[in-house]
Amino acid sequence: MLEGFSPCEVEGPAGALHTLRGGRGAPLLLLHGHPQTHLMWHAVAGDLAKVFTVVMMDLRGYGDSARVSSDAEHQAYSKRAMALDAVAVMRHYGFERFQVLAHDRGARVAHRLAADHPDRIQRLMLLDIAPTLAMYDNTSEAFAHAYWHWFFLIQPPPLPEALIESDPVRYVRSVMGKRHAGLGAFAPAALAEYERCAQIPGTAKSICEDYRASATIDLAHDRVDVAAGRQLAQPLRVLWGEHGAVGQCFDVLGLWRERARDVSGRRLPCGHYIAEEAPALLLAEALNFFKT
Repeated sequence: MLEGFSPCEVEGPAGALHTLRGGRGAPLLLLHGHPQTHLMWHAVAGDLAKVFTVVMMDLRGYGDSARVSSDAEHQAYSKRAMALDAVAVMRHYGFERFQVLAHDRGARVAHRLAADHPDRIQRLMLLDIAPTLAMYDNTSEAFAHAYWHWFFLIQPPPLPEALIESDPVRYVRSVMGKRHAGLGAFAPAALAEYERCAQIPGTAKSICEDYRASATIDLAHDRVDVAAGRQLAQPLRVLWGEHGAVGQCFDVLGLWRERARDVSGRRLPCGHYIAEEAPALLLAEALNFFKT
């Protein structure tokens, strides 16, 4: 599904990171969401690689990247730590400055990456998220029902892990299949890959730690930025699905304008999984936004 891309295992700060590279031109890093892998970009990566050097990576704890041990403060899965993985990957390929296209959990990593390493990130496009702190602070009943997994995964171990590990495929299909487009939005080979990776030992623990970090240490980092009046300086483009819970429950543009200086964006006629539900629209947006 990703012809022309070469795989490489890159040693990150806490373990091996599964990556792929293809194309030529200005560097563009793609970061995936939960419970997916780099393969979520299969419908757009090839066309992006005609213009950019595209690098894809599996986030730590996902896909074929390392399952990293964590601690009581969930530091190993803080978005600050995960952002350093991205820096290491791009440095491995010889890129000190680059642009970022990211979805869902990867977009939260990208937000912290741009905040902590402003000199490295030239532009970023974030798909179907509002700032983490704002989403928790403004949680409604409608959002809690739609994003039940946010509140399930942050429960203390070992209950969430045990329930996921009892049937990882059912977990993936439940999370992804109950949204707007259902499982029909996903290419069978891509869905099979998400299911394979969910069954790798340690995945359930890593997923839970990712979400536990977002509800604890990541919020602390965000509050420091807000208190200091720090805003992202890079041009930021945000896209969200009109049929998704994020756009229905939050003022996406308004919330990002509180956290970044140069923000634009719009809703697209799809649900949460933009890259797989509306790849042609996403490709047009990306080619128009990112600099060659």
